[in-house]
Amino acid sequence: MSIKRGSFKHLSVFLFLIFALTLTACGQGSTTPASGSNAATPATASTPGTAAATEAAKPKEKVKINIGVQGKTGILVYARENNFFEKAFAAVGAEVTWNEFASGPPHFEALASGRLDFGSVGGTPVVSGQVGGIDFKAIGVTSDGKKGNMIVIPKGSPIKELKDLKGKKIAVAKGSSAYNFLYMAIAKAGLKDDDIKVIQLQPDDARPALDSGAIDAWSIWDPYATIAVFQAGAKVLVSGEDLNINAPGFLIARTKFTQEHPDLTVLFLKTYEQARKYYLDHQDEVADSFVKTQKLDKPIIETVLKNSFPLLSPITPEFAKAHQEQADFLFAQGAINKKLDTSQVLESKFVEQALKELSAQK
Repeated sequence: MSIKRGSFKHLSVFLFLIFALTLTACGQGSTTPASGSNAATPATASTPGTAAATEAAKPKEKVKINIGVQGKTGILVYARENNFFEKAFAAVGAEVTWNEFASGPPHFEALASGRLDFGSVGGTPVVSGQVGGIDFKAIGVTSDGKKGNMIVIPKGSPIKELKDLKGKKIAVAKGSSAYNFLYMAIAKAGLKDDDIKVIQLQPDDARPALDSGAIDAWSIWDPYATIAVFQAGAKVLVSGEDLNINAPGFLIARTKFTQEHPDLTVLFLKTYEQARKYYLDHQDEVADSFVKTQKLDKPIIETVLKNSFPLLSPITPEFAKAHQEQADFLFAQGAINKKLDTSQVLESKFVEQALKELSAQK
C-alpha cells in the first residue's frame, strides 16, 4: 500500500535544512587530528601497495585527508583505532584527520563545505545529498543493507507484528537509512505514514527514550539495535532481511578531491579493503578491541560482528537498481521534490582500480 504524497512534508523540510550553510549543533562533526595509537597495526595494513604504486600516489605537496566516521563498530572505527589510514597515507606524505558524526546526513554538509573527503553512509543520506546538489560520488558499496536496519521494541512490549505499530510513537533519525526503512516497512504492513507518530531522535537520545517507555519502537541500525537487545531486553520486531529490503551502503567521496587526487582516492579504497579483510579474518581480536574501546560486553560485540557483512564492491547493476528503487520510493511519497537518476553520483572506476591493484600484488 502506498503512502500519501504530502505525508513526508516534515522530511522534505529536514532534507532542505541538512544543506543549509551552517551545521546545527546536533549535526556538527567533531574533528580529531590523527594521533599515534599504541595498538599494533597489522602488517597487511602497513603496506598498502607496491613501491611503484606508492611513489605514483605521492602528492606534490602535503595533503590532509579528512575521513568521516560514525557508530561504535565497523571498518572505519577499527581502522581509526589501529592507524591503518595514518600509516598508508604517511607513506605518500599525507596526513589523516578523523571527523565524527552521529549519523549519515551530517556528512554531506561537511562534504559541501570542503571539510570532508571520505565517509561511509547508508543509501538514504546518499539520496538526500544528491537532492541537495552536493558535489560528491558514491565510490563503492560497503554492505547490501539487508541486516543494516531494524525496528526494535522495548522489553515487555505488546507489539507483536508490524501492523501493531499503528498509533505508536516511533523514534528515528530523520534522513538516515533507518528513516526510509521505517516507511518501507510500514508500507509492507499496509499502514500509512499518518498511522504512526514519528519522533525525531539521534541514536544517543533514542535509546534512553526506548528504555523509559517514552517511545513504543525505534527504527535504527546496528550496533545500536543489538546493544539495546542485550542491555535492556529489547526485541527486534523486524529487519531488512526479514522484509527482503535491499538498501546498500556506500563509501562517499568529495568529487573535487577525487579529481585532484585520483591516486589518493585509490589508496583510500585499497587501505579500506585491507582493513576490511583484516577485520573479517581476525574477528576475536577485533571483538576484544571494541570491548576495550567501546566499553561493551564481548557477547554484544560478537553478535554485532556475526550479523554484519562488510563488503567492498563496485556498484554492480543489482546494487545500482536497489539504490534507484530507494530514491524512487522517496520521490513517490513526496519526501524529495524531484525524480533522480541516481547513476549520476555512482562511480566505480576508483574501486575497480583499487581491487585490481590489490589483486596484482598477490
